[in-house]
Amino acid sequence: MKSCAQCQQQNQEDAKFCYQCGNSLAIEPAPPIAAPVPHTDEDLWRQLIGPHADHYLGHFKKFGLGDEPKFALTWNWPAFLYISFLWFLYRKMYVYALVYALGPMISTYVTGDLTVGLVWSIMAGATANYVYYWYCREQIGEIKKNSWTDPAKQDEALKEAGGVQPYVIWVGVALYIFFALTMFKLLQDGLPDGDRVPAKPAKPAATSTT
Repeated sequence: MKSCAQCQQQNQEDAKFCYQCGNSLAIEPAPPIAAPVPHTDEDLWRQLIGPHADHYLGHFKKFGLGDEPKFALTWNWPAFLYISFLWFLYRKMYVYALVYALGPMISTYVTGDLTVGLVWSIMAGATANYVYYWYCREQIGEIKKNSWTDPAKQDEALKEAGGVQPYVIWVGVALYIFFALTMFKLLQDGLPDGDRVPAKPAKPAATSTT
């Protein structure tokens, strides 16, 4: 039996009209499934960057999004203030994370100067946006080349190559807490006895004569 959508009257399966109210019983064809809309270049950039896409795209425009980008001085506070290699790891730039993890340690070991780490932090703050721009540019080029125009495949590739790794934030917090506790312990213990400055001997008390 076929139910009428207007009066709920039951009709024969082969009926084309409801015999009670005359409403048409023809089954309307299902609307065609819309084809997925291909991503624009800006969509690809935004999806690959993930959080704070507007902020980074503002910097990227200074480099030029054409075929011949040029370096322009910008500043990345997270890469400078945060432990530099963790910022690169947070943004999935694993090669640069390795460079900024080993570079300061090797430089400090070779030179014996602890301030070398600050030089690496300044270098990261000044170049991180440009390095990230080239990373995004190369990843988007590979995605467009391998995924063609299939939005589903592009979304999967963008999710794998882009975005951020939130767990890195907690790694940084743990490292900062460890560093703070270590410094507090050193200050609490004070300098070793061998490094203490010897106190001046007290002057002998003057004796009075009668």
